[in-house]
Amino acid sequence: MIAAVSVLAALFASAGTSSAEDLVFTLKNTTNSTLERFHTSPVGVNDWEDDVFGDDVLEPGESIEITIADGRTVCEYDMRFEFSEDSDLDTTEDSQNLCEMGSYEIHE
Repeated sequence: MIAAVSVLAALFASAGTSSAEDLVFTLKNTTNSTLERFHTSPVGVNDWEDDVFGDDVLEPGESIEITIADGRTVCEYDMRFEFSEDSDLDTTEDSQNLCEMGSYEIHE
């Protein structure tokens, strides 16, 4: 299982302390495939931010707490999910209001 501490440390090494604007939610992988890369970006931004997982992956059935501490005060984020090459799942994209979510489930 991915250690939330290592993911958060890699993700937000430059982010300082938590603030009221941080978006926190649980990402659950309920597919039968390994989720290798997860990108977020505020809606309307043309480029994807860095891979949230870094060197880690999210295996089938696992979940992890994600914190987006980018200093922005927006709630609407685009998300991109990229699965392992041996998966029969295509790259998936979705947009959600992350301020209103306690969890997000990626499924087949």
